[in-house]
Amino acid sequence: MRLSRAFLPTLKETPAEAQIASHRLMLRAGMVRQTSAGIYVWLPLGWRVLQKVEQIVREEQDATGAQEILMPTIQPADLWKQSGRHDAYGPEMLRLKDRHEREMLYGPTNEEMVTDIFRSYAKSYRDLPRNLYHIQWKFRDEIRPRFGVMRGREFLMKDAYSFDLDYAGARRSYQRMFVAYLRTFARMGLKAIPMQADTGPIGGDLSHEFLILAETGESQVYLHRDLLAFDVLSQTVDYDGDLSPIVDFWTSRYAATDEKHDAAAWAAIPAADQVSARGIEIGHIFYFGTKYSAPMGLQVSGPDGKMVTPEMGSYGIGVSRLVGAIIEANHDEQGIRWPEPVAPFRLAVLNLKPGDAGADALAERLYAAFDPDAVYDDREDRAGVKFADADLMGYPWQAIIGPRGAAAGRVELKRRATGERAELSLEDAIARIRGG
Repeated sequence: MRLSRAFLPTLKETPAEAQIASHRLMLRAGMVRQTSAGIYVWLPLGWRVLQKVEQIVREEQDATGAQEILMPTIQPADLWKQSGRHDAYGPEMLRLKDRHEREMLYGPTNEEMVTDIFRSYAKSYRDLPRNLYHIQWKFRDEIRPRFGVMRGREFLMKDAYSFDLDYAGARRSYQRMFVAYLRTFARMGLKAIPMQADTGPIGGDLSHEFLILAETGESQVYLHRDLLAFDVLSQTVDYDGDLSPIVDFWTSRYAATDEKHDAAAWAAIPAADQVSARGIEIGHIFYFGTKYSAPMGLQVSGPDGKMVTPEMGSYGIGVSRLVGAIIEANHDEQGIRWPEPVAPFRLAVLNLKPGDAGADALAERLYAAFDPDAVYDDREDRAGVKFADADLMGYPWQAIIGPRGAAAGRVELKRRATGERAELSLEDAIARIRGG
């Protein structure tokens, strides 16, 4: 993408309503624009990041054997009345009527709809286990939407729903998602810690929320230091095998939010191994048995011919919320520092003298080597403006090209995360960027 042709409406001043770093930086970098309280337009730069985050989520869900569908945003209220949640969910749910006075709602979650879909087709134990997921927009009418995309009213969410014949199968499905979530967040450069959690309006008796550590986190968290050293991506994962060792590692060491904090258990941990910090929730998984399948009449014939009510679980990741969380964990005073897998562009080519034949030629060659994962700053602006914008946007690599360096065939390469700089030949610069 050439910046001279790009729609990137950056802001020099910080909007008054932006209270946390991710909200401030997303507005300043032209990633989003607020249209009303808690509702945002995703502009080109933000949309690219959102798509990259979504794709990582999708790939890890697919790896577990979950199958993607797409459910509508508008749901019939009758389904929620069958489960008993229609009146219990509260004012966060946006309720409406169509022209025929039929009660509808804008889905805040999809347990009822997916149960209705599955009961229409599943007849036998041979139809189990199954896990269906989608990545879709949700709406929850927060009383005080704030913190930008971190707590908005409309948000993009991945929600998956498992169906199993018995409790043992449901636990295996739960463990698959547990491990998949660890891998998903690790691929984005995040260290997510699973912590036992309340089930809230989803229901059930087993739940974990996944949090990352950040100063602006909403929750106080307490955890054993060993959990920060675990590298899940270095582990060989067989989703059809026994995942208990990985899950047991995380659940046998202390990790709790302030809601679940046990002062006595915490005191038993050596002080050197205690980590107390703030955390941001980025995912939540639930096992709730037959909470939805039983009242909605979902049954299949078992191996012995008797009817069985399937056990269920649900698994959510706030995809749009993740963008804000990644920024909260990766920024400095100059701007965002994107981890490479989710950066809008891997490389920014900064041509300090557009119109200079040597600088133009070298910049074009480097840009072509990484297009479409590169942005080319070919604007007729001062060097300081280009440096400031590149730091604000957080591109992992910046290649700085001026007439003097171009004449010698040299590129100044800067790594955004560390500030490290090196003067390299074009070939060495390309190799360095590709090698990470």
